[in-house]
Amino acid sequence: MTDPNAIQPSELDQLPDRDPEETAEWQASLDAVAKAAGPHRAAYLMRRTLERAEGAGIALPKLLETDYVNTIPTAAEPSVPGDEEMEARITAWNRWNAAAMVTRGSKYGVGGHIATFASAAWLYETGFNHFFKGKEADGSGDQLYIQGHASPGIYARAFLDGRLNEHHLDNFRRESGGNGLPSYPHPRRLPWLWEFPTVSMGLGPLSAIYQARFNRYLTNRGIKDVSASHVWAFLGDGEMDEPESTAALALAAREELDNLTFVINCNLQRLDGPVRANFKIVQELEAQFRGAGWNVVKTLWGSAWDELFQLDTTGALVRRLRQVPDAQVQTYQTRDAAYIRQDFFGADPALAEMAKLIGDDKILDCFHFSRGGHEPRKVYAAYKAAVEHKGAPTVILAQTVKGHTLGQGFASKNANHQMKKLSVDEFKAMRDLLGLPIADSAFVDGVVPYAHPGADSPEVRYLQERRAALGGPAPARRVHPVAPLPAPAEKAFASFDKGSGSQNVATTMAFVRLVKDLVRDKETGKRWVPIVPDEARTFGMESLFPSLGIYSPKGQTYEPVDRDQLMYYKEAKNGQILNEGITEAGSMADFIAASTSYATHGEAMIPFYIFYSMFGWQRTADQMWQLGDQLGRGFLVGATAGRTTLTGEGLQHADGHSPVIAATNPAALTYDPAFAYEIATIVKDGLRRMYGEAAPGEDPDVFYYLTVYNEPLPQPAKPSGLGIDEGIVKGLYRFNTAESAGLSPAVNAPRIQLLGSGTAIHWVLKAQQLLAEEWGVAADVWSATSWSELRRDALEADEALLRGEERVPYVRQALQGAEGPVLAVSDYMRQVPDQIAQWVEQDYSSLGADGFGLSDTREAARRHFGVDAESIVVAALAQLAKRGEVKATAVKEARERYGL
Repeated sequence: MTDPNAIQPSELDQLPDRDPEETAEWQASLDAVAKAAGPHRAAYLMRRTLERAEGAGIALPKLLETDYVNTIPTAAEPSVPGDEEMEARITAWNRWNAAAMVTRGSKYGVGGHIATFASAAWLYETGFNHFFKGKEADGSGDQLYIQGHASPGIYARAFLDGRLNEHHLDNFRRESGGNGLPSYPHPRRLPWLWEFPTVSMGLGPLSAIYQARFNRYLTNRGIKDVSASHVWAFLGDGEMDEPESTAALALAAREELDNLTFVINCNLQRLDGPVRANFKIVQELEAQFRGAGWNVVKTLWGSAWDELFQLDTTGALVRRLRQVPDAQVQTYQTRDAAYIRQDFFGADPALAEMAKLIGDDKILDCFHFSRGGHEPRKVYAAYKAAVEHKGAPTVILAQTVKGHTLGQGFASKNANHQMKKLSVDEFKAMRDLLGLPIADSAFVDGVVPYAHPGADSPEVRYLQERRAALGGPAPARRVHPVAPLPAPAEKAFASFDKGSGSQNVATTMAFVRLVKDLVRDKETGKRWVPIVPDEARTFGMESLFPSLGIYSPKGQTYEPVDRDQLMYYKEAKNGQILNEGITEAGSMADFIAASTSYATHGEAMIPFYIFYSMFGWQRTADQMWQLGDQLGRGFLVGATAGRTTLTGEGLQHADGHSPVIAATNPAALTYDPAFAYEIATIVKDGLRRMYGEAAPGEDPDVFYYLTVYNEPLPQPAKPSGLGIDEGIVKGLYRFNTAESAGLSPAVNAPRIQLLGSGTAIHWVLKAQQLLAEEWGVAADVWSATSWSELRRDALEADEALLRGEERVPYVRQALQGAEGPVLAVSDYMRQVPDQIAQWVEQDYSSLGADGFGLSDTREAARRHFGVDAESIVVAALAQLAKRGEVKATAVKEARERYGL
């Protein structure tokens, strides 16, 4: 009878067998083992054979999943340098104070998380004592992405170290009064401690990968040698469900980022319950990371399990551990020995026999407490293996118990993420378990005390000595006292003042031309970091390829197909351009790493990230908040902007709202420039503010969002007169009047003020001409470079008024005395220009492109949304008719004339 699972000859056509007899012998041997020793033995031999082949470098598909045991066996664990007993005492103090901080804060109802750090304490303490390099170490020290919910433990360690005091701890999650501690890692709120914001979950791992890559970029480009820096990302196993958490695993492996380690705290719980209740999250993650090319180290079981594994002569224990789903492992955590004997050991006769040799205390020790992530020796072994591994990033899958040491009321309970406090009795039990010298009398009026062994205690001295040996405190953020970058030569900016003459130039191209000049600057040119998500040719940037090179850690190992062309595709190890492929999220992570290099590495870099405006804020706005949280600096450029300007692409590309989303971010300075000279002025001022000498009261920790368009149009010369540059930067200036435009209005002609932003100003200028020539109306045209900056200034004026300070908003100052009503127009939804409505003293109305986009010509799309020149004329006449300054019949006549 033919075996239906056997490979048929027809299947081997693409894989010729040079020795069928030898192949048959191997297959027969496998069949014999399976028959004589059972399928488990056959599987074991196959697994070990594959492991040997992999280790020997034989080209075979990787073994994606190994047994549910520790990668590093006990016999291979290195000894831990230092004083293990002392480190245990330090960890005990930190466990106590982390729990005390959250419990004491619970009376204010501000929340907090206890169970996460309880599970991960040794994952952090081992790193702080032996691995994490501080800012005084070689390069820039290590970069630590701390799991957000573990922040109380980090604060507790800073308290022990003397960097925080009891007043700080008592203001955990209460920041408004000063000296408060933010709930999660937050550089903007605690900038001397936190480097990286890690909540929103999922963004930390993505950013960590690109940070490790950016470290290589800095080194390979000769900006700074940070090859000694290591990036550590601490994550929860539930957090790995976020798509961003695993989005860039292949990049990290492809570029061999062995300066990166993920530490995933596998306590098998997410916020509401088990991570993979019916499955095994550790095995799933192992397969995912190994498949992506990472080195995987599993640290699952503590030393109490050693005896059980020694008794497992048949492999039954390992098989059973592989079978039991995660939710059942959690159940064992809360059940007695009898239950575990029956449910776990009773499932296999060989295990039942083994269980007879084990006492109840041993069973409870194994299943309740003994996890690899709770034992410093096993964590140390994993970390040492990670930093010594070369050629690939490492992920450590460390199994822990959520709520460990907090008592059976916390450990592994589904609700423990929401449990904010322990009772006094639970604290006393915890004290006894940890062996801390805290007297009952210290609990005054039922309030749990903070505990500290003393500034000169052996524990504190040891902690500080270890940190000194590793390069200083950690985590820590430090903005190095570096001199401001010199301003680029004025010529690069002034060249745009004269306009383009008869040449049509899109503002996207104007921006690219400006950058081309700036990257040639001898002083600052090398500090520009162009970032593009595989659309450089769309934005006219291909000329930068041969001159700057596209960064690749391997250089260019092939001959490019266009090598004989002037603008060939050049990759280089010291390339300057980061061309990321089709990943806006990856490009934003690049931008964040580059934009914060002034603090992370003491090297100011000037990133600009250019993208389809529709796919920036809409798609990655969460990362743009992360950018603001991390105090990043640089230029985001939304190209092919506007709802009606990108012809033919349609709804999914037609951006009519990115400035609305951008306006919600306090760190974003959003501009919608109309002309090339405006772009030059804004970039020049941005470089001064972020990288040069910021004016008093100006925050340099901002980033710019510029929208630029792909519609080639003549670029006018910069108007002469005072205050033009100030108006461009502040958001509004008068581009012309009816008289300066040569339209010669009648002496008493009705007058209106037309405000336009971005490409809309061209429709406004045409409307200005139509109003004068066909309707006898004088219109003055204003360029509104930033509606949101006008609003920001007005809000600040309102706040000043509440403090008793008289201050007139800039928009009101600019429009003061302007005759007639105001009509504002943009290629975005009306909500964008309406941001300033309440501060405009004149009658105010607006036009915009509300609704969904559509595919058509620019002219048809603008008519559809009612923002073309003729629609502007009708809207202007309607405003004037309301005021009785033109006849009401003029509005009807205009509609009919223009076919509206």
